[in-house]
Amino acid sequence: MAPRILDFKQIKNEVVIKPVRSSGPGGQHVNKVATKIDLRFNIPESQGLDEAEKTRILKKLASRLNADGVLIIQAAETRSQFRNRQIALARLKSMLEESLKRPKKRKPTKPSKSSVEKRLKSKKRQAEKKQSRKNPGLQ
Repeated sequence: MAPRILDFKQIKNEVVIKPVRSSGPGGQHVNKVATKIDLRFNIPESQGLDEAEKTRILKKLASRLNADGVLIIQAAETRSQFRNRQIALARLKSMLEESLKRPKKRKPTKPSKSSVEKRLKSKKRQAEKKQSRKNPGLQ
């Protein structure tokens, strides 16, 4: 079954974005404007995800969620609110896509006949080398 393509437009509509005052450098400007972005996405209440996707995301991002299953992303990299909003949305999209990726199934492999023979020969050679170092002892 091919993975479903994420409907990010629907998810974008469900996201709650709140600008807050940013900490750090900025002089007097930092006290006047709210450039930091606080993005919240309620995974259990989302209409853009089906139940299987929700459970997978809740499991994968468990350490990043609060008790209600809300994913909180904060962005304060730049002094521009618009740019921080773009950064937060890009982070959300990459997190969701990454958590929905299914890992490749591992195919067990077997060593080739020649590699097994080579390993056994080297073991035999090593054993003989150590055997020849032994003290012959008295008979």
